[in-house]
Amino acid sequence: MTETLHTLVIGGGQAGVATSAHLQKQGIPHLVLERDRIAERWRTWRWDSLVANGPAWHDRFPEAEFEDLDPDAFAGKEAVADYFQRFASDLNLPIRTGVEVTRLERHGDVFHVTTSQGAITARNVVVATGPFQHPVIPTVITDPAITQLHSSRYRNPGALPEGAVLVVGAGSSGAQIAEELVRAGRRVYLSVGPHDRPPRRYRGKDFVWWLGKLGKWDMKAPTPGTEHITIAVSGAYGGHTMDFRRLAGLGVTLLGRAGAYGNGVLEIADDLRTNVENGDRNYLSVLDEADAYATAQGLDLPEDPMARSLLPLPECVTRPTLALDLKAAGITTVIWATGFRLDFGWIDLDIFQPDGRPRHRDGVSEVPGLYFVGLPWLSCRGSAFIWGAWKDAERLAGLIAER
Repeated sequence: MTETLHTLVIGGGQAGVATSAHLQKQGIPHLVLERDRIAERWRTWRWDSLVANGPAWHDRFPEAEFEDLDPDAFAGKEAVADYFQRFASDLNLPIRTGVEVTRLERHGDVFHVTTSQGAITARNVVVATGPFQHPVIPTVITDPAITQLHSSRYRNPGALPEGAVLVVGAGSSGAQIAEELVRAGRRVYLSVGPHDRPPRRYRGKDFVWWLGKLGKWDMKAPTPGTEHITIAVSGAYGGHTMDFRRLAGLGVTLLGRAGAYGNGVLEIADDLRTNVENGDRNYLSVLDEADAYATAQGLDLPEDPMARSLLPLPECVTRPTLALDLKAAGITTVIWATGFRLDFGWIDLDIFQPDGRPRHRDGVSEVPGLYFVGLPWLSCRGSAFIWGAWKDAERLAGLIAER
């Protein structure tokens, strides 16, 4: 038999849990389907030592704090998953786990949904499957003797084969994994592309506080040309600014962007110094904006002149490697910290752009009754974060109530 619902939410991660909470507030009958456990990606698609990139006072829903955790601490991945599980349980949210949605269609004015446990029809559907759907692993290195894995499958240094490690991608994941590996005594190479690297703290305030005060979380779209620039930031080891000069001092060999591969040699672009210095400029620009804001607002915040002191450029930057012989370097593992791609192939509706992103306006699709939540830049820069998904879910729940 077909189950009939008013509103169906697909996905039980942070976006799905937030959406359910707001639908419940609106008195809207609904059901959330999650193919695994609540917040499963936090548990099994993250390395063992991962912590949130923002402090606990920030990376949470506004209505619930982390239990037994200092607000300025950085929650571990299991604590984050437990947080969502506990939040859903406390509110008795209607979340059904272990059910996979395999097809979404629209017939007339209702949606038909095929699941692993039967069919569902719904007047409204909210897609809350998040941005981490399919790991991107370039098919560049073809040597079967090299172990290759995506950052979502990395667990800890001891789980890797003996030998040196090449990490490709210097966003938060790649940079943190490279640091963990070199601290564990591994020989590490890190391919660094264009990136932003904000200060962890400045003048006594965390960078997430500054981004809020400077209006950067509310930006509606990335600056043209910066869509693919990653952010290198870390809450690991108590939280510190991710400085690639410092990583080189720990023993990480920095490289430019990875290129073609042949005869055991990986070509490396001659862009490392440019990428590092552009990251430095981004870092210093945040300090400049913070200083200007503090002055304009008359904030009594301590001066922090040492924040502008940069370490010398390491030799691996001034004399960059342009061709890396993997065998000669002793590299036995490559970790691709190269992000994810969206996969909405199960949605049988003509609403997608060539790059796979759905056409929508702040999460409202072209199809009446179909919504998206939890995607990067859904309504603003903060949309893919925990608190950002909460805000978007609140707005979309209000629109569903109006329908």
